[in-house]
Amino acid sequence: MPRGAGSLLVTALLLFTVASIRTLSLDVNVGLKLAQAIRIPTVSFSGEESNTSALLEFDRFLRKAFPTVFSSSLVRHELVANYSHLFWVQGLQSDLVPYMLLAHIDVVPASESDGWEAPPFSAKEIDGFIYGRGTIDDKGSLMGILQALEYLLIKGFAPRRGFYIGLGHDEEVSGYKGAMNIVRVLKQRGVQLSFVLDEGLAVLDGVISGLEGPAALIGISEKGSATVKLSVFMVPGHSSMPPRETSIGILAAAVKRLEDNPMPRLFGHGPERGTFEHLAHKFGLPMKFIMSNLWLFAPLLGRVLERKPDTNAFVRTTTAVTMFNSGVKVNIIPSLAEAYVNLRIHSAQSLREVLDLIRSTVGDQRVKLELVDGFDPLPVSSMDETSFGYQIIKKTVLDMFPTVTVAPGICIGNTDSRHFKDLTNDIYRFAPIWFKPGDAQRFHGINERISKKNYEELVVFYFSLIKNCDIQKLPKPHSSIHEL
Repeated sequence: MPRGAGSLLVTALLLFTVASIRTLSLDVNVGLKLAQAIRIPTVSFSGEESNTSALLEFDRFLRKAFPTVFSSSLVRHELVANYSHLFWVQGLQSDLVPYMLLAHIDVVPASESDGWEAPPFSAKEIDGFIYGRGTIDDKGSLMGILQALEYLLIKGFAPRRGFYIGLGHDEEVSGYKGAMNIVRVLKQRGVQLSFVLDEGLAVLDGVISGLEGPAALIGISEKGSATVKLSVFMVPGHSSMPPRETSIGILAAAVKRLEDNPMPRLFGHGPERGTFEHLAHKFGLPMKFIMSNLWLFAPLLGRVLERKPDTNAFVRTTTAVTMFNSGVKVNIIPSLAEAYVNLRIHSAQSLREVLDLIRSTVGDQRVKLELVDGFDPLPVSSMDETSFGYQIIKKTVLDMFPTVTVAPGICIGNTDSRHFKDLTNDIYRFAPIWFKPGDAQRFHGINERISKKNYEELVVFYFSLIKNCDIQKLPKPHSSIHEL
C-alpha cells in the first residue's frame, strides 16, 4: 500500500473511532459521568485521614456508571485495601506480556473560599469547561480509562494482550495503602509488566516560550524526594535577658544558608537533556542552535533556566523550606526550634548525596538533621525505537494530534507509578490533557478544570491505546510497513 494511502487509512480509522464513541453516549451528555465523579469529594487529608464515606460512594458510582466493565466475563475486578480497585482484562494470547494503566481516586482538599469561580465539588460547566477538584488530577484520566474500556466491551472487543487497571485511593498522600498494596497483590501472583502508564506530563500549548506548536511530553522518570527536619535545642530563658544566640536565630541562619546556596547546577546530566534535544527543531535561532548542541551549551542554558522557579526545577535538586515552628509565649525564649525542608532530587543525584550537601551547607553541629522520609530519583525508562510502551504511546498521540511534537520528559512531582518499579523496567507518565499558559497553576490550585472536548479526547486516547497495544511487536525502525 502506498505510504500516502496508509496515512489516509489511519486518519479515516481515527475519525471513525471518534464518531463511534460520540454515537455511543457522549452526544449532548458529554462529560456527564465525569461531572458525577467530581461531585464525590474523595479527599485525602493526610496519610491517616481520608473521606472514607466518599470513597465508598465512589465505589458504588463506578459500578453503576460502567456496568459492562463490572459484568464482563473478560474482566476480573477486586477491591484492594478496602477502597482501591484492581482490574484484570484477560487477553486472548497469554504469551503477550501485559501492561498496566494507572489512575487515582483521591483528590487534594479544596475550598470555595480560596477564590474558585465555581464550588470545587460542583462540576459546574462554564464556557465549555467542567470546573472541579480532580478534573485534571486525576479523575479525568480515571474516567477516561474506564469509559474507553466500557465502549470497547460493548463493541465486542476482546484484547489480544491482557492488561491491568489500577485505581489507588491515597495517591495524594504517597499511595502507601492503595498503590503499594496493589503492587503486593501483583507480586504475590508473579506478575511482570511490559510497561506502566500513569498520570504525569501533558500536552503543552504555548507554555514553552519560543516553541513552535504544541508538545506532548511523555514522562520517562521522576525526581526523587526528601523531607528533612532541622532542629535546634537550647536552654530556655526569659526575653528580658536574651543570650547572644537563640534556638530560633541559629535555625534561621541555617535555613538562610540553604536558601543562599542552592544545590549544584546539573542541567544536561539527566532526562531533561533529551527533552530539549527532541524539541530543538521546533525553535527558531539562536535557541535551535543552542539546544541542538547541548554538549557545548548545557551550562549556559542551565544558567538561563534557573532564573525562573518553574524551569529551575529541571536544573537542580530544589530546596524549599515549608514549615518553621517555635515559641509558645511572647516573653519566653523557646528551647526548641524546628524547620522542615522539602527537596526534589535531580536524576543525577542520590538521596545520600543530597543529605551530605545539606550537612555541609548548614555547617553547624548545633543544628540536628533528621530524614523524615525520602527516596532516590526513579530509574529512567526506555524511549528508543525498540521501546514498546513509549512507541505505542507516541503513535497513539500522533494519530490523534498529527501536528504535536512528542518528546521525553521528567516529572518534578511524584505519582503512584513509582511503587511499580519492581514489576517493570518501563514506567511512563502522560495523559493528553492540554495545558495552555496559566493552566499548570490550576493543578492543586484554584479553578481546576477540563474542557468537555479534552475529556472526550482522553476517552479516545485510551480507547485507541488499548487497541494499539494488541500489536505483537514493533515493526523494524524506519520500515514502511506498520502492523498498527
